[in-house]
Amino acid sequence: MHQKPGPESSEPETDKPREACGVIGVYLPNEQASRPAFFGLFALQHRGQESAGISSSDGQDIFTRTEMGLVNQVFREEDLSTLPGSMAIGHTRYSTMGSSLQCNAQPLLAQGPHGTLALGHNGNLINASELRTEISEEWGAEFKGSSDSEVIAEMFAKAPGEDWEERSAYCMRRLQGAYSLVMLTKDELVGVRDPLGVRPLCLGKLNGGWILASESCALDNIGAELEREVRPGETIVINSRGLRSFTRPGGPDQHSLCIFEQIYFARPDSVLDGNLTYEVRTRMGAELFRQRPANADLVIGIPDSSTPHAVGYAAAAGIPYGEGIIRNRYVGRTFIEPDQRMRDVGVQAKFNAMARVIQGKSIVVVDDSIVRSTTIIRVIKMLRSAGAKEIHVRVAAPPIISTCPFGVDMATLRELIAANKTIEEIRDYIGADTLGYLSVEGLMKTVGASAGSYCKGCFTGQYPIPVQLEMNKMQLEPVK
Repeated sequence: MHQKPGPESSEPETDKPREACGVIGVYLPNEQASRPAFFGLFALQHRGQESAGISSSDGQDIFTRTEMGLVNQVFREEDLSTLPGSMAIGHTRYSTMGSSLQCNAQPLLAQGPHGTLALGHNGNLINASELRTEISEEWGAEFKGSSDSEVIAEMFAKAPGEDWEERSAYCMRRLQGAYSLVMLTKDELVGVRDPLGVRPLCLGKLNGGWILASESCALDNIGAELEREVRPGETIVINSRGLRSFTRPGGPDQHSLCIFEQIYFARPDSVLDGNLTYEVRTRMGAELFRQRPANADLVIGIPDSSTPHAVGYAAAAGIPYGEGIIRNRYVGRTFIEPDQRMRDVGVQAKFNAMARVIQGKSIVVVDDSIVRSTTIIRVIKMLRSAGAKEIHVRVAAPPIISTCPFGVDMATLRELIAANKTIEEIRDYIGADTLGYLSVEGLMKTVGASAGSYCKGCFTGQYPIPVQLEMNKMQLEPVK
């Protein structure tokens, strides 16, 4: 089915950075791999909601199903029966390059001298346009879609080399940007993490087999045990002879994991960089209080992503934590245009303030980040209407002053409020009594990392490699 994207709204659906994708790879001798791949994808649904897909192999052929929609909309019991074999990869997508269309749904298939290759990609290339032209001319590659992932698939399928170590090293020399990959041939499962390690990828064990996944929560969901995180620049090859691993020589000494994985993207129950994400976020909240204290009666978070930060702030402050805002967890994409009355209701379709909890109180509202400010403005207005006496906004991340070229849909420079206003101007614009952000130094302290070991370019404008500051996610679309 070829599904058209929904109608464009005058305002963004969410005032949060939006991530690229979730990937999973499964190698389970003597078991059907597509079933745990499905349940693993289910746990990674937060990373992308536009399309989903699974490719499997029975040792002879590769079988693929992709479709627009959520994981549980794309797959039924009868669909999994058409995906046989003991190896599988899965993907759930949010588009950061290329339209939200069926032709860009993954896994993608590519043909090369070693046979068919299926690929799932999380991340973003910064040289996709140049590579697409080069490999079209060099190898006669033909492209059906408009994503950078298809460029990666064609390159790995057609790369010169006698084995995966040579082919992967060749591709890493040419690919620039972020890419955590799961790939499938008829008899091998392959995982690759780019030399910068911008996007996460982990390795787990299950029933004598192996699992690759974007986050450890996917391993938990299928009963697998976390073995370790895949190293930056590492390629893992799994087949009937076991697991082999090799790392590209001459890569950077320190990884540059996207700091927003720790702040917002990863599920709180995932382990990243050796730390439980929930605990890291509570430390962010505690450090935020130490840097930006406030006198208040109650601390609340904007659910659900800001809850751990708010819990940490409240504990450090000695102020009660409460759920002053309730989130409707069943709000999703809709193709029904709201009338003017519903537009005026605004954010209450997603959030509702509990007036009896907050009326007459001085409130600290903790948010994990502010991008454009559309959500926080409406939340503050809603809390005022519910009777809050004072509203002190605290943000568990530094001001976002720059866009992201590595697979995060962050808005344009013109839309980023902190790139265009001072903190005091933002406070006045959103209608808060006070406003405080966590500093970059405080943020790095909470993740226990040295200054060069995370990509924090959205806060500093400095990236681990030279980048084009504003990238067009539709640059590979055909000219009409």
